[in-house]
Amino acid sequence: MRSGHCSPVTYGGRTLAILSLLMAFASISTDLYLPALPAMKASLHTNAGSLEFTISGFLLGFGLGQLIWGPIGDQYGRRWPVAVGLLLFISGSAGCALSSSVGTMIGWRLVQALGASASVVLARAMVRDLYEGHRAVQVLSTLMTVMAIAPLAGPSVGSAILNVASWRAIFWTLTGVGLATLLALLALPETLPRERRGTGGLASALRTYRELLKNRRLLGYAGACGFLYAGTFAYVAASPFAYITYYQVSPHHYGILFAANIIGIMATSQANARLVSRFGSDRLLRWGAFAAAIAGIALGTNAKFGWGGLLGLALPLFIFISSTGFIVANSLAGAMQGFPERAGAVSALVGCIQYGSGMFGSGMVGLFSDGTPWPLGWVTAASSVCVLLCVWLLIPAASRRNTVSAPTDREET
Repeated sequence: MRSGHCSPVTYGGRTLAILSLLMAFASISTDLYLPALPAMKASLHTNAGSLEFTISGFLLGFGLGQLIWGPIGDQYGRRWPVAVGLLLFISGSAGCALSSSVGTMIGWRLVQALGASASVVLARAMVRDLYEGHRAVQVLSTLMTVMAIAPLAGPSVGSAILNVASWRAIFWTLTGVGLATLLALLALPETLPRERRGTGGLASALRTYRELLKNRRLLGYAGACGFLYAGTFAYVAASPFAYITYYQVSPHHYGILFAANIIGIMATSQANARLVSRFGSDRLLRWGAFAAAIAGIALGTNAKFGWGGLLGLALPLFIFISSTGFIVANSLAGAMQGFPERAGAVSALVGCIQYGSGMFGSGMVGLFSDGTPWPLGWVTAASSVCVLLCVWLLIPAASRRNTVSAPTDREET
């Protein structure tokens, strides 16, 4: 832990709980209302295609919003930008609950996304403010484990709400979550001291992003995260059709398969937290990238030739999705390690690349959909190979052998 502005007493389980809640906003904002889509379709007198824009619109606002909040957090501290973001999230959630058309819903979802993005991007920056090296990786891995519960429990909670109320109650619930988090924020001290804050406005932020994009090592970490998300969102978009439509899996058993992958993420995240002090974060990142590539290639091959049937699809997907626990936390920690004064901007840039790549991956499987698992297979295979290439070609060999450490030079291309 950093000395001078934090202590083991002040920053313990309460801090981790608040940071976990902040980082879960991306998941709960979508997973909670997925079971309500059919009811929303009837209530808003629209079609399924239009309702899908409430998801893609959220992802767009969430990715771009991070680019705004990151530099703001570096210049003005973390707490008040998160508070402003929570107010936007609360307003957006209430607006969704009151919407009478799908167009209005999409607009409020954008507001909701802009607010949620502040919580996620600045929570990651707070981790960098408070922790260094192996401890930062361990904390990020712990947060990822907690975050994995959100997509696991979200649809079930949403269904439970629908059993007793309308779909609008789900968005009122999200409004309440935003208010509760805003109150919890009062218990979280500012993590970025004034002497470590940056200066400058929009022009300075743009210069910061331009400089960061010149750093080879940073591009390696961000690229690994981004390509992993491309494959992951391809899986989220295509797996219902591959499992339920093509292999005739029941929705109930599809839920079990989906939950198994979430549990895989939780298991590897905890393994990563335990192993990082022994093997180093970059070595674990390399292992995760290698496992993802092998699984992705196997998935692509099985999807192309139909080898292994359902198991030939489910098993490689489980390994690929589970590799998240070794790739994301180590990539985030490695990316932010060399830029302590720009942790917000780095977190924003990596987050934008993640969700931008996720939109691209889901869009590609939709564009090339042919009624078979093949689009899912080749998009995941290509993404997984690119993860491995980013780790091996862009992150210096010395860094891969060692633990997380700050770069000794600019390492620019």
